[in-house]
Amino acid sequence: MIVDKQHETIGFLERADSYGCAQAVEGLETHISRIFLAGDRAYKLKRAVDLPYVDFSTPAKRLAACEKEISLNGRAAPSLYLGVRRITRDSDGRLAFDGPGEMVDAVVEMKRFGQDALFDRIATEGGLDADLMERTAAMIARFHDQAEIDPDAVGDDNIAGVLSINEAGFETSQVFEKDEAARFSALFRERLERIAPHLNRRATDGKIRRCHGDLHLRNICLIDGEPVLFDCIEFNDAIATIDVLYDLAFLLMDLWHRDLQGYANLVANRYLDLTGDETGLVLLPFFMALRAAVRAHVTATQAEEAGEGEGKLVDEARSYFDLARAILEEKPAMLVAMGGYSGSGKSTVADRVAPSVGAPPGARALETDRMRKSLYHVPPETRLGPEAYTQAASDRVYDAVDRHARAVLTAGGPVVVNAVFSREAERQAIAQVADAAGVRFAGFWLEAPADVLRARVAARDRGPSDADEAVLAAQIRRGAGEIGWPRIDCTPPPDEVALTIVAKLDS
Repeated sequence: MIVDKQHETIGFLERADSYGCAQAVEGLETHISRIFLAGDRAYKLKRAVDLPYVDFSTPAKRLAACEKEISLNGRAAPSLYLGVRRITRDSDGRLAFDGPGEMVDAVVEMKRFGQDALFDRIATEGGLDADLMERTAAMIARFHDQAEIDPDAVGDDNIAGVLSINEAGFETSQVFEKDEAARFSALFRERLERIAPHLNRRATDGKIRRCHGDLHLRNICLIDGEPVLFDCIEFNDAIATIDVLYDLAFLLMDLWHRDLQGYANLVANRYLDLTGDETGLVLLPFFMALRAAVRAHVTATQAEEAGEGEGKLVDEARSYFDLARAILEEKPAMLVAMGGYSGSGKSTVADRVAPSVGAPPGARALETDRMRKSLYHVPPETRLGPEAYTQAASDRVYDAVDRHARAVLTAGGPVVVNAVFSREAERQAIAQVADAAGVRFAGFWLEAPADVLRARVAARDRGPSDADEAVLAAQIRRGAGEIGWPRIDCTPPPDEVALTIVAKLDS
């Protein structure tokens, strides 16, 4: 409930002369904050609310929350969060910033940026691309690596608390039928019971940390060309002290909900490349579904508060509810392998196929080019010398790919592997990985005329592959022997080739 109207403070913050600027002040509102845009600065005021999950009921509590917001957001966005400004009352009764008089309120001062820098706006306008999403995944991985570990956390208790909040939200909702909400909640409880041992092992391994807590597209912005996380949850440590993959899952769910499945899979895979958290992949569908469920009941509550019986918010709440149910549909793990000479488009096609294999966010995508760079501890774009391409070195790369695939499959997750696979022993080895894990295997050989392959290799931009025309020529001379995998014409565009492969997987 609101315990302090803050009319005087709001009036002060709405006036341009309070900041010494000529332009009119713009305002934005959320359910717990007001933001005032003045010149090149933004000022965030905590609304005087006292809710079950947040208490901003007094000036002292709002000041403490502002100071905590600066501290926590400084981890990822120190250039955006400039400090706390106290609003004080002068001896003549007027309000001022940081005066000697009594403090009546406090605000967070931030560097202002345009709304077009927000990732949700960029996504809506079709401006996201693979490079930006890869850099976003790397930024989140670094943030999680530095986040404070909760040594006392219990993994299943952590998630059970989220389920309890969801159940309370659905219990009072008029958007969803009582019986469907009950079945929905029971399904989550059943899945939690199954994965509880995994969650608890992750807690013991330090995977529950003081994360962002609200990691969706609208809380990522582009500053000087780089993705930056901002506006983390500062008002409730319990909500933000979570498994790092549950933190990541909000972004993945947001992308999936916007029909950007390829980017969700890409972010998940690049994050796992950097963190090595292979066995955690199997938890991402549950975490994504849970994020969708949270959005479903929160959006339904917003619709009811707005007096909507039908309308956009109700439709949006239902879309999140339906997405959560769809994500929870269990799909068996499988291993898909794609081979072919350099220039066949294996990596591109594999990236297109991976989102369609298994439950969202799709399959773990493994490739020998990236694995080779990882084994040599260099970025994917770094060109390696001939010592990295001896037969012994290549055997080590294939062994590493097999080992990573085995770990994911054993945990219950799906895998898509792409490599040249020109040797029969390599093709047999990857098939044996699937057999040992007891999962379905499907291998495909991508082929095109030699002149098409040469043209593609010659036009290739810098990336994980070091193959040039000489490498391609050597591959063709060496040959691949008798190939038992289905042959796929890779001369069409990658999306078309991927659809052909997905259709074969579904048949």
